[in-house]
Amino acid sequence: MPLFTYKAVNSTGETEEGVREASDEAQLIQTLQSDGYIPIRVARAGSRSFLGFMGAKSSKLSQKDIALFTGELATLLESGLPLDKSLLVLMELTEDNERLSKLIAKVLEKVKSGSSLADALELQAGIFTKFYLNMIRAGEAGGSLGEVLTRLSDYLESSQELKDTVSTALIYPVILLVMSLASVFVMLTFVVPQFTEMFESAGKALPISTQIVVGMAEWLQSYWWALFGIFFGASSYMKYQLADPLRKKVWDGYFLKTPLFGQILLNKETANISRTLGTLLGNGVSIIAALVIVRETVDNLVVAAAIADTEEQLKQGRHLSDALLEKALFPKMAMQMIKMGEETGRLEEMLLRVATIYDKQLRVAIQRMLAFLEPALIITLGLIIAGIIVSILLAILSVNDLAF
Repeated sequence: MPLFTYKAVNSTGETEEGVREASDEAQLIQTLQSDGYIPIRVARAGSRSFLGFMGAKSSKLSQKDIALFTGELATLLESGLPLDKSLLVLMELTEDNERLSKLIAKVLEKVKSGSSLADALELQAGIFTKFYLNMIRAGEAGGSLGEVLTRLSDYLESSQELKDTVSTALIYPVILLVMSLASVFVMLTFVVPQFTEMFESAGKALPISTQIVVGMAEWLQSYWWALFGIFFGASSYMKYQLADPLRKKVWDGYFLKTPLFGQILLNKETANISRTLGTLLGNGVSIIAALVIVRETVDNLVVAAAIADTEEQLKQGRHLSDALLEKALFPKMAMQMIKMGEETGRLEEMLLRVATIYDKQLRVAIQRMLAFLEPALIITLGLIIAGIIVSILLAILSVNDLAF
């Protein structure tokens, strides 16, 4: 049988490490539990642990680190360990991740001095969001911190999975776009100039298409550095536009109206709002306070303004679904599902279901965009290269006509 390394907490609350034989990880976990241990980490011998992999050579606390901290702390608390002991064990488990380990040490110090977990986390230089902190406070107030941390872990995992899906899906189009631009640059700066001298010595006016291509090639040879200036200038301009809330709101409105891309943004925000609101309501946060927190998690200022207006309408006694539906911004199907949840008293459950549905729709929309983008890039590149080649051939044919 293969060997597995493990790290577990014994009955006295101390951590133990060792190596055991087992048919698989599940059997080893079951064996450890039957021996009175609380399994924390199990991995095949010779392979690097997940915790070590996450923390190695990392100088910045990432969202994955926060998700890891949340999930492991939830496991320890659900196993019956007190908060301070759980943080101590977790600090030992994350010793390979120096930044995370130091963070836990600071939190542990505050907790030992009498601070609540939420207050201790809030002091950590804005690492944790208001949504995260309010969830922790609700769990501490209700005596269900372990359960809340488990929900938070699931939430962070779902959010990270969605981000990873989008990032992975964009890798190929980005590589394709870079290679396309590089191919055109090489042709204009290295291939076309090889024919320019022959065209000039022929003493005949070149076709207009060839003149355009030759002119572009000469400009790139002389002013290729200007491309960096153009890129830097465009980036600086967009940063300037998006830095001001009023200008950003205008741009956000344009983005939402963009064909296909706008639908992707709206599905993303709908899924994010529904999941965050459903999670908060499920942990006892009032709907008004939950909407305030949700508004701070929204990237698009047009959507944030709609949430802010919804808060005011709810204070006047209106229903959530009616207030949102009036905006004519969010998908009608989502609003109808939320309305059904309000009428049946299952708003939290319906919001989480909406999040699941629009997560799936977001993935479908991204796939459709990529299905359109990839052939569009290939066809565009082919047309550009074909245009360059045809313009050169036309010039060669005109030179040959002059020779005869």
